[in-house]
Amino acid sequence: MKQVDLMVFDLDGTLIDSAYDLTDSVNHALASLDLSPVSLDAVRSYVGDGVSMLMKRALGDHAESCFSPAMQLFRDYYEEHLLDKTALYPDVSALLAWFGSKKKVIATNKAEKYTLKIVKGLGIADAFLEVLGEDSAPFKKPDPRLLHRIMEKWGAVPERTVVIGDGPNDVLLAQNAGAISCAFLNGISSREKLLQLVPDMTCESLSELKALFA
Repeated sequence: MKQVDLMVFDLDGTLIDSAYDLTDSVNHALASLDLSPVSLDAVRSYVGDGVSMLMKRALGDHAESCFSPAMQLFRDYYEEHLLDKTALYPDVSALLAWFGSKKKVIATNKAEKYTLKIVKGLGIADAFLEVLGEDSAPFKKPDPRLLHRIMEKWGAVPERTVVIGDGPNDVLLAQNAGAISCAFLNGISSREKLLQLVPDMTCESLSELKALFA
């Protein structure tokens, strides 16, 4: 069991299952442009690098010609539908209560306005000292300067800071900044890609964190 002072959580695929609403929003944009829809599994594979990359990947060969209108269509639809199907993973509420006295931050490559609306809507905003989206700071995951800023602000050192997430950017963020990496293997991203990065720790469910960190 590792002693930590600061826990930095990813959002999509770690605390919440948002793939259905993201897929619906992407496909709304594609349909509005008379383009073919993409599958849920495809969208899951596109998540992790922000909404712009999500849409570019979904557009494929049409990315150059259709990106701007697709982004506007996505944004308008997603803002109104981001909580239609999105939900916390089953063990999130209990986990946050367990670590109630621990310093906790959300760092996601999702836009801040969507992130705040989701965490408030799902009732977990008060569990975190800070909620950072991709546009909340000059740097985004996996740039170590993002984590350096977070640690400095909340008085933590790398060896007592853990980054918990289901994406390669989460593992790389921790590794790049010298912090502890903990990969959640049952989120949106491929577990094989996560394991190839050799994270310090892994978990199949978030409830396992209770036995990994103190």
